[in-house]
Amino acid sequence: MSIDLSASFKAYDVRGLVGETITAESVRAVGAAFVDVLGLAGQQVLVGGDMRPSSTEFSEAFTEGATTRGAHVTQLGLVSTDMLYFASGTLQAPGVVFTASHNPAEYNGMKMSKSGAVPLSADTGLEEIRDAAQALLDAGQAADAAALPQAETTGRTDAADMLTPYAEYLRSLVDLSGIRPLKVVVDAANGMSGLTTPAVLGDDTLDALPLEIVPLYFTLDGTFPNHPANPLEPENLRDLQAAVKEHGADIGLAFDGDADRCFVIDEKGEPVTPSAVTALVARREIARARAEGEETPVVIHNLITSKAVPETVEREAGRAVETRVGHSFIKAVMAQEEAVFGGEHSAHYYFREFFNADTGMLAAMHVLAALGGQELPLSELAAEYDPYFTSGEINSEVEDKEGAASRVEAAFAEREVTVSRMDGLTISDAEGSWWFNLRPSNTEPFLRFNGEAHDQQTMEQVRDEVLSIIRQG
Repeated sequence: MSIDLSASFKAYDVRGLVGETITAESVRAVGAAFVDVLGLAGQQVLVGGDMRPSSTEFSEAFTEGATTRGAHVTQLGLVSTDMLYFASGTLQAPGVVFTASHNPAEYNGMKMSKSGAVPLSADTGLEEIRDAAQALLDAGQAADAAALPQAETTGRTDAADMLTPYAEYLRSLVDLSGIRPLKVVVDAANGMSGLTTPAVLGDDTLDALPLEIVPLYFTLDGTFPNHPANPLEPENLRDLQAAVKEHGADIGLAFDGDADRCFVIDEKGEPVTPSAVTALVARREIARARAEGEETPVVIHNLITSKAVPETVEREAGRAVETRVGHSFIKAVMAQEEAVFGGEHSAHYYFREFFNADTGMLAAMHVLAALGGQELPLSELAAEYDPYFTSGEINSEVEDKEGAASRVEAAFAEREVTVSRMDGLTISDAEGSWWFNLRPSNTEPFLRFNGEAHDQQTMEQVRDEVLSIIRQG
């Protein structure tokens, strides 16, 4: 039976179980469809992959499909996702990286971009690629490259190593050479930051920086023998938190599997919220843009980041623009607004100087520059950007998600509040003392609650009231 690609093609990328919903045969068909749908015959296509055991096989299969349909493939080898974006932006070529990001070892997938690191999503070509690949699979034309329809001229292959150019480019954006010495623990979780950290922050290929790097789990291993490469889950930060305190480090950094997200730990072993990181980096990027003559630099943030983000942006004479959750929305608005920076609560950080794409390493460098450019410890530096009390994300399993959200909206209807339906349901106190958002999961029977208030008691009262309404009956 032919594989059903709808099981692995998501709104923004491809993710599936290796050998079940994603195979070499399906990847070969996607490689051919990628070229056909985007009209890439005779043009360059970039192909790289992470450290997962299947990534090399899938990279080769995609290359076979793409060259059969006439594209010239440049093989990048081992790359993080932001290295693919860098290559796509600098070489002005479309590309794909094989990764399943933070998902467990049995998964793999694809993140694709058009030339210039412009994202591919269901609305911008991903569905057409899926359908064209499905047609090849259903016709039995993707069993091997020879069975695919042949282009008039078969594409060629070459190779490029982007690691050093990537490191040089990031260092050109944030100068760390003059900061005070810092001890930095980095947890790579056996993911791709085990490759990129020594190149960017260490002295493997470039001059040494005033950083002492204490490595945790830098060996590339897509089976993740130490802990999952998902720093969003608190238990996956415990080794880093312990190491920061053990080594008396100034800061800890945790990357996910494909290194496009970065989480930050202070010298006490406590997490610095992604909202605080967003506000801190926004301040730096606004200052840089204003120094270059930009009057009112724009910063993008999704609607469940802390109020501290837009408040910081406005205080620094920037303009804050709120958007829905999700990187395709952020990147689209980044381009429309010509924004200098964007941040999400999930620790995705987007930079105009990085082709509007997300990169965990560049965000980490900004935090290091801010920390090393003054004498305060990170806990005190970050406190300025974290004045509110937040609930964190709380999931409630409900079958009728819209019905539950409507009950909540009705319960608050008589109060002095502001209601938004931009992304789920957001209700804000008219006096600005609290807000919360309810968003339905697209893939699970969950309604996700995020809330914030000026004080802990108010946050807990609002949280408990809303969760009680959601979960009644």
